Amino acid sequence: MRQHAFGRLPFTVSDIGFGAWQIGGSWGDVSEADGRAALNAALDAGITFVDTADVYGDGRSERIIADVLAARGGDRPMVATKAGRRLNPHVADGYTRANLEAFIDRSLANLRVDSLDLVQLHCPPTEVLYRQEVFSALDDFQKTGKIRGYGVSVEKVEEALKAIEFPGVASIQIIYNIFRQRPADLFFHEAKRRNIAVIARVPLASGLLSGKITGETAFAADDHRNFNRNGEAFDVGETFAGVPFEVGLLAVEEVRKLVPAGAGMAAFALRWILMNEAVTVVIPGARNAEQAKANAAASDLAPLSADVMAATRDIYDRLIAPHVHQRW
Repeated sequence: MRQHAFGRLPFTVSDIGFGAWQIGGSWGDVSEADGRAALNAALDAGITFVDTADVYGDGRSERIIADVLAARGGDRPMVATKAGRRLNPHVADGYTRANLEAFIDRSLANLRVDSLDLVQLHCPPTEVLYRQEVFSALDDFQKTGKIRGYGVSVEKVEEALKAIEFPGVASIQIIYNIFRQRPADLFFHEAKRRNIAVIARVPLASGLLSGKITGETAFAADDHRNFNRNGEAFDVGETFAGVPFEVGLLAVEEVRKLVPAGAGMAAFALRWILMNEAVTVVIPGARNAEQAKANAAASDLAPLSADVMAATRDIYDRLIAPHVHQRW
């Protein structure tokens, strides 16, 4: 597992991390036992970056992480969490110093730490990115030691570009995968120039790019791939990367032809993301230990050829871009 610096912050992280949304909720039935096994398998494989949020299972994800790390002892991975989505309604005016501090304090308690490694604004309303007072508050929390660094998780490229205008922003989390290629056009160049860490989320397009989903796949009622198919609960771009389901299935069959012999499609899709050197860490989720091990193994795949990369861009341009490129 390759390890490298996390932008300007004093952490070294693996190029593949562990996305802890699935062990919190909104992915159907994932037991706490399976969640613990998945995280342990990821850490055993050399993963040193874990991404969670205070709303994943209303804190369940953070608490599972705390339990696993306490039981393991020894060196800790970098643990990033997020804040803001506990607001109801989720509006810009809710991003006050007092509310943010309350969210941070709750995550400190859930994770059982004195300082958060990284707190990320959790896909805030765009207007928040124009409010200096929000970032001044985060600067103060960093100075007092409640957080070691902060970043922003965004939906849109334009939001990423706006967020990194604030000098204290150390990281951006953004959707980037074979079906969402726009971040590489301009944002990645700016992030690299400013030494901003880039966390690539939804790397498998909610499982589409695992190659295991078919038109007959049934999703549980509490799985966002059922209840958020059209953006009913949150941004539709978080579910299947915003690609219409049937279009995604067609594109997956074209991607499948590019996967090297002996490699799985999920590993191929993760390796594709790591081909862009602006990406600091990619955070696939896992429902169980087997999936976590398979995700970690993607780091060992050989680099993809220029022809393969060009072919994935052609699939994107022909089938996917009309649905997503200008929207996010």
